[in-house]
Amino acid sequence: MLTHRRWDSLDKADHGWLHAKYHFLVDLHGNPAHHALGPLTVWNDDEIAVGGGFPLHGHRDIEIITYVRQGVLGHRDSIGSEGTIQTGDVQVMSAGTGIRHAEFNQGDVPLKLYQIWLLPRAPGGSPRWDTRSFPRGDRSGRFVVLASGFAGDEGALPIRANARLLGATLKAGQRVRHDLGPARRAYLVAASGRIEINGEPVGPLDGVAITKVAAAEVSALEDSELVMVDAG
Repeated sequence: MLTHRRWDSLDKADHGWLHAKYHFLVDLHGNPAHHALGPLTVWNDDEIAVGGGFPLHGHRDIEIITYVRQGVLGHRDSIGSEGTIQTGDVQVMSAGTGIRHAEFNQGDVPLKLYQIWLLPRAPGGSPRWDTRSFPRGDRSGRFVVLASGFAGDEGALPIRANARLLGATLKAGQRVRHDLGPARRAYLVAASGRIEINGEPVGPLDGVAITKVAAAEVSALEDSELVMVDAG
């Protein structure tokens, strides 16, 4: 089954320095149809103005993945980590028993990113942070695992959730398949371009919840970038 979450149906917020769209329900006043998908509870499409950012704040018992689509993200936290995450890079943070961090636009253009939250397999554990560059060319015509909670996904950033983050870039006319099975769930977003998923037309920035299907068959109607969480 495919549940299409179109861009114009997503809840949104405007804080001046932050324009956000929410693929998943974030409060009781939001779209009740946009419920969590297994361990996947948050997928925010954030645009942060030049000079803007989230001040130091805390999290615990959550896995946070940040996928930078445009610009430069600055990060610092209470465990001494500090980094600069460029377009196409991925950042992961296991909050564990507790971590405080700040994130901000460190570039000279609006910062666009996906922030994705996953429930961990178990609470607790030491907090940790990591980032890695994933050139878009390496994902041409195929899904590449960018972050994973499973053994055997070499090169992927480790997370403590039963899920994987995958990315792909497709030229117009290309196809890619991701096997799932009736018991597994996934959420796919067209970060750019127009695609079809199992025959369903999907526009730029739309999301699709995928459940109870053997596989997701994606066809690019134009040059496209795909980001997907396989939520197990």
